[in-house]
Amino acid sequence: MKDRVRRRLFYLAALVPLVGAALAGSAGNGVAGAAPIHTSSAVRSCQLNSAKGQIQRVIQIQFDNTHFTRDNPNVPSDLEQMPNLLNFITNNGTLLTNHHTPLISHTANDILTTLTGLYGDQHGVPVANSFRYFNPDGTSNLGVSFAYWTDPIFDPTTSAPTDTKFNMLAANGLNTPAPWVPFTRAGCNVGGVSTANIELENIATDIPTVFGAKSPEAAEVAANPDLATADFVGIAVHCAKGANLCTGSNARPDSLPQEPGGYNGFNALFGHKYVAQQIGAIKDLDGNTMPGFPGFGGISASQSLGYVAAMQEHGVPVTYAYISDAHDNHATSLAMGPGQAEYVAQLKSYDKAFGKFFARLAADGINQSNTMFVFTSDEGDHFAGGAPTPVNCDGITVPCKYPFPSIGEISANMNQRQHDGPAGEPAGDHHEIQHSQRLSPDRLHHRQPGARRCGDQNFRAGDRQAHRRQPAHG
Repeated sequence: MKDRVRRRLFYLAALVPLVGAALAGSAGNGVAGAAPIHTSSAVRSCQLNSAKGQIQRVIQIQFDNTHFTRDNPNVPSDLEQMPNLLNFITNNGTLLTNHHTPLISHTANDILTTLTGLYGDQHGVPVANSFRYFNPDGTSNLGVSFAYWTDPIFDPTTSAPTDTKFNMLAANGLNTPAPWVPFTRAGCNVGGVSTANIELENIATDIPTVFGAKSPEAAEVAANPDLATADFVGIAVHCAKGANLCTGSNARPDSLPQEPGGYNGFNALFGHKYVAQQIGAIKDLDGNTMPGFPGFGGISASQSLGYVAAMQEHGVPVTYAYISDAHDNHATSLAMGPGQAEYVAQLKSYDKAFGKFFARLAADGINQSNTMFVFTSDEGDHFAGGAPTPVNCDGITVPCKYPFPSIGEISANMNQRQHDGPAGEPAGDHHEIQHSQRLSPDRLHHRQPGARRCGDQNFRAGDRQAHRRQPAHG
């Protein structure tokens, strides 16, 4: 779970539909690390019914807090430092810079809004990346937003949570309709790479949900949790009915018991291990074979895009992928500011990966003429740190440095006990609120307020009067 709580401090927005003339795919390519594509029958069976009948594929890339606008006017923005991506967008499609994050702004619910088109109150994850749910006695327990689509609430603190409803819970009380279903019903295989809840997210509740509590996969979890995570988490392919890719012992039923209209006879592949056994060794775009899923928090552009290219080349014409934030140092888990040397280096590596990605796809015959590309970002945080040194640094020729405490997050914990109910009721509610550098902070109440209590209103009134000095600015 710690791996998945991705820190972020920035803003982007690029939503790019690319449509053009139809172009047939080739049988192979000469790009290093690429594999011959085996997609003809899979692509022919995928009926996307675009306006002019030209779109055969969908490639959606979800960034973590990557931005077009500059946080420091002297330092080129994220997209400006990734010209391979920026030029691809502006030369072939539309760049929307007036992007507004779903609230509350955090990874899980923002990605799920992108996947479903629903805000958090409608898809079941209105608060992320963790939340609290109430027990029958009025106390609350921890819930984690990242759990497979048909999982119950994932509570890592207990093996017997009191709330066993779906984590992905629609407003009607049923499991939220799955976003891959319209594609698989249309004959398209759908791949998920490190995105939210369409592939396995953890080995605690996801493995028994998908494979069974007494399955060989569950036995691997008990014997070697790290290996099980690399084998089964983070990667999935949901197949069209009867697709060859999801035949054989590696496939599992793609069970969606509450899907509107029913969803029977579909299979899926869950995990790097079983996907790789079907399509062959999977390499990042630098040619390094990935032995297993590299993890959510630090998955690089080269790795995510390597998965996407491999899937597209082997009969998976619809792919969703996540790329981790470039503004975090994934070795130290520390955030970085605009123009910081390590930040600039990561963006350079991302730009290099996109150059290789577009070249590889083009050699495969996969391009803007027959593919809809969508690039977007979760959250939308701005950098809120202090000024760099030297003040005129640009990050390209002169690196920026941020001495402590220029970068970080502000957290506040407010506890209030007061008698706020009618005589005879227990005195006071216990309130906890956490503020961090997000557009909408979490408010967590340890006890469910009584129906006639005014404690929450009183607490909000007091909250409006609270002030916290910004340590970076004084």
